[in-house]
Amino acid sequence: MSSGYPQVNIGIFGGSGLYALLDAYEEVHVETPYGPPSDAFMVGTLNGKSVAFLPRHGRTHSIAPHKINYRANLWAMQALGVTGIIAPSAVGSLQAAIHPGSMVVCDQYVDRTTGRADTFYDGDQVIHVSPADPYCPLLREHAIAAATKAGITVHQNGTLVVINGPRFSTKAESKWFTSNGWHVIGMTGYPEAMLARELAMPYVNISLVTDFDAGVVAGVEPVSHSEVMRVFAENIGNVRNVLSLMIADFPDTTSSPARRALDGHH
Repeated sequence: MSSGYPQVNIGIFGGSGLYALLDAYEEVHVETPYGPPSDAFMVGTLNGKSVAFLPRHGRTHSIAPHKINYRANLWAMQALGVTGIIAPSAVGSLQAAIHPGSMVVCDQYVDRTTGRADTFYDGDQVIHVSPADPYCPLLREHAIAAATKAGITVHQNGTLVVINGPRFSTKAESKWFTSNGWHVIGMTGYPEAMLARELAMPYVNISLVTDFDAGVVAGVEPVSHSEVMRVFAENIGNVRNVLSLMIADFPDTTSSPARRALDGHH
């Protein structure tokens, strides 16, 4: 692992609307064995905590979900010393009771992606890491408390189905996901969470609901990219508030089960 990088406490995957959180930041370029991360990291402080932001899609939103170098992004977070990752993302709702503008702090995911490099163990070292409970319970509880304090409707658990993108779902696919009891749908949640687990880094997903996917459960028009961006822009203040509250009293993650993901393997 490379050394000499500034060491930070909290890692956040997010977009350009989130840089405004930091009082001041420096750009840090991290080199990884997996190629370059999505962009330079914005490293700075907020509420007295050291924070590293990385825009998943690059700062000009030029990297499609299926083209993101997830391994480089996660390896770089570890090189920066991150002890917990907050991962907000825009999602579609698959259930009528989960409305645009609300948040879901997921406790499970279902991987429906294809062709993504999703493990660090693809050499001659065979290691099986369990993602049975893929998100850190300490950070999930912390996120729920922050969203509640911010006055946002927050669903305290849910299953995120991750599709490959860049296309959205057909109505048949969306109906199938709904009938399976899954709650929200997105394109970036996997393998991000799994790679964090392989590096024993606690990770929490905060899903911001922007739409009703193909419109099936709510009897509305199918989602469009412009509508997703419009609702996300309207709610970026809510995302910033939740992140700010989480960072202010970020928990010690030493006791997180994620930290023990590799126990017995080394």
